[in-house]
Amino acid sequence: MALRRRKLEDTNPQLEMTPMIDVVFQLLIFFIVTLKQEDILARLMASRPAPDPNAVPDKQPDLINIDVHRGGYIFRGKPLTLDGLDRQIERYSEISKKANVIIRCTADSPHKFLVQVLDICNKHGMVNLSIFSL
Repeated sequence: MALRRRKLEDTNPQLEMTPMIDVVFQLLIFFIVTLKQEDILARLMASRPAPDPNAVPDKQPDLINIDVHRGGYIFRGKPLTLDGLDRQIERYSEISKKANVIIRCTADSPHKFLVQVLDICNKHGMVNLSIFSL
């Protein structure tokens, strides 16, 4: 038995690092996946100021829908001429120039009608325009 001990003492034992690194990464992935984060904002004790009762609410119009078809223009479900559409968009642009304008064109509508609607929106400074084909 003494011989065996000498043989073991003569060799330099080396520790393999690859399996240890694998185990460390496995543990890291396990803890990341099983970590349950608390919602810090739900526990935050902050009192917000009350709204000003004298403040005037913003008159932000909702979506402005314009349908362009072969026969003309439909603004919010009502048929209009080009001048009537100009007046309506002018009225809405006075409230907010950032209102969302949705322009829906049918396949048979003349391209000229779409360009006229875009010119009117540009004239009144409307900036949020979306164009759809029907």
